Amino acid sequence: MNTPNNKENCPSLQVPGSPGTQSSKSPSFQGTSSLSKRIAVIGLGYVGLPLARLFATKYPVVGFDINHARIKELMSGHDATLEVEDDILQSALVDKKALTKGKGLFCSADLEDIEDCNYYIITVPTPVDKNNRPDLTPLYKSSETVAKVLKKGDVVIYESTVYPGVTEDECVPVLEKHSGLVFNEDFFVGYSPERINPGDKEHTVDKILKVTAGSTPEIGKKVNDLYAEVITAGTHLAPTIKVAEAAKVIENSQRDINIAFVNELAKIFNMMGIDTQDVLEAAGTKWNFLPFKPGLVGGHCIGVDPYYLAQKAQEIGYHPEIILAGRRMNDSMGQYVASEVVKLMLQNDQKVKNANILVLGITFKENCPDVRNTKVVDVIKNLKEYGTNVTIYDPLAKPEEVEHEYGLKTSKELPKEKFDAVVLAVAHKEFLEMDLDQLKNGNTVVYDVKGVLGDRCDKKL
Repeated sequence: MNTPNNKENCPSLQVPGSPGTQSSKSPSFQGTSSLSKRIAVIGLGYVGLPLARLFATKYPVVGFDINHARIKELMSGHDATLEVEDDILQSALVDKKALTKGKGLFCSADLEDIEDCNYYIITVPTPVDKNNRPDLTPLYKSSETVAKVLKKGDVVIYESTVYPGVTEDECVPVLEKHSGLVFNEDFFVGYSPERINPGDKEHTVDKILKVTAGSTPEIGKKVNDLYAEVITAGTHLAPTIKVAEAAKVIENSQRDINIAFVNELAKIFNMMGIDTQDVLEAAGTKWNFLPFKPGLVGGHCIGVDPYYLAQKAQEIGYHPEIILAGRRMNDSMGQYVASEVVKLMLQNDQKVKNANILVLGITFKENCPDVRNTKVVDVIKNLKEYGTNVTIYDPLAKPEEVEHEYGLKTSKELPKEKFDAVVLAVAHKEFLEMDLDQLKNGNTVVYDVKGVLGDRCDKKL
């Protein structure tokens, strides 16, 4: 999964405590009951929490995160990411003592609380740095943390999106170094890439088919059986970890390239005076036409993962032209949207400098509070470069998080003033039926990035 590090929801883990003592467990598990499996989920963000909650319906689970405020929030029965509804979370939570007797979820920032686990599932982010190079720091740190409590017979499963080879070539050496154990003799690893779709209440973690893999055929089957217990959509056991890693990274690269294609189409058709969405709707009448739409491509998956594959390709001597071309196209869309808004204002005989513009939404997608790697900030940055005054309204995004990540001020309350332009950047459900007239000053233009306003907008992407 993943993007510039969200320190609250998906922290890069530090290495607390001292090395755990090694037990005399056999390298392969003999027990088959659910209580013989004790699971630790490392990182309780958009990926880790839903997974931990799901596993807690069958197994005793400890959710581990170094963010004490996040642990306190979760143990109070609330998830600020909105991925797990409060009543569902509360029904899964148990106290520490109860966890020793049966299934349930206990959340902790104390390393000692995961010492007795035998499956460690790492769900930390894999962002890129300012130069779009993969940053594996969260993986290294979380691997060090797990290594401190790793015992003979334990299995470490990675869910983070990576390029092929990271699990065995980058993470395993960290586990060996800090545990003193030998890979595939004393401990084993698995890989099961996350397929979480933030904000999607229909395609939840249990309803999305899961790819699995293990460092040996036996471990691959154990990992697959573990997930098969809770994933109702089924599982697919890949022959190797590298195959599973590659499968994940191309899922999002494929989407990125397809969206880049329709973004380019949008630019062409706008120059021709043709409605792009009308074209896509007509083309979509063919059974095998892929229904992609133009837009801003951010978030912790599609906007990041192609760089992981591109980096690995370049390391082995291949320049990935299509992948990087798609990235360049999609990364250019913030500037394009801003220029289209300004053109629309000029066509409406409006003064651009010092104009007041309202941007509706700053999260990376609709109905989700996640602002990691949101490309709406590119639109805002470029609008400000034209000398405009930008106000940001998003009822879901945390203002303190936006200010910390981007240095921008946002509001969760709808402004009362009037604006020269309104830009719908994110299709939150709160915006779909909003009375836009209350925001207009009589000469206001409305630009619809998401194509959801119908005839209530003056122009759409």
